[in-house]
Amino acid sequence: MVYGIAQLINFAHGEVFMVGAYLGLLAYSFVLPLAGSGGHSLVGIGTVFLFSMLLCGMLGVIIERFAYRPLRNAPRLAPLITAIGISFLLQNIVMLAFGPTDKSFPALLEIKPYSFGLITVTNLQGLIAVTATVLMFALHFFIRHSRTGKAMRALADDRDGANLVGINTNRIISVTFFIGSALAGAGGVMFGMYYNTINFHDGYLAGLKAFTAAVLGGIGNVPGAMIGGLLIGILEGLGAGYLSSEWKNVFAFFILILILLFRPSGLLGTRVIKKV
Repeated sequence: MVYGIAQLINFAHGEVFMVGAYLGLLAYSFVLPLAGSGGHSLVGIGTVFLFSMLLCGMLGVIIERFAYRPLRNAPRLAPLITAIGISFLLQNIVMLAFGPTDKSFPALLEIKPYSFGLITVTNLQGLIAVTATVLMFALHFFIRHSRTGKAMRALADDRDGANLVGINTNRIISVTFFIGSALAGAGGVMFGMYYNTINFHDGYLAGLKAFTAAVLGGIGNVPGAMIGGLLIGILEGLGAGYLSSEWKNVFAFFILILILLFRPSGLLGTRVIKKV
């Protein structure tokens, strides 16, 4: 979404994801007690998600305003290096604030397994799947049917044309970064809920896999990124189960190499023809 509109690969997105996990930890430790809500209630879980998403969205807007906007018309290498710099900056800020060691993420939900034949699914896995699906469909509906979403699509298709019809480029790009960063915050909370341990390095690998999923589905294609993420998760799970868990992370980057070699536009991407 960010690349399609701003023509920028935001390599700091993984670190916003990591910050979202730490903000979820802060919300559980400080916000919920002040609100008088328990962590195991749906209200408490919703409060943690909302707190992390709002602050991560604001962080994304700040990053866009002060790090990327001044370089919007610069050569593409400049914002790319800036994104990597923001990534390291966020990592080190979180490390200094919370320490270099792993932090235990609280159990926001009492785990209960449910068996369906040979398949066992926990209520936590179900909650994560449902939450991710709802957020994905909400994003798709917003982009396709809202006034701002139509402006986002117009800006992605033709920035000059969008400016001519009165679309505020700066506002739309800021909204895009807010939405993308808020969703990263929700992803960070779900990551912490599932693994129960977070570290300031968690965003690095997550960001690379998110980039791989976007390339697999087609850069700039939102449903394609979702399909790419699902395919990578399935292939990693099968590889870890049938080969070795030590090789799990290799599959994502092996897929990235194959896609870049044989279909650079991705599974759902549109091939761009340049006239010479």
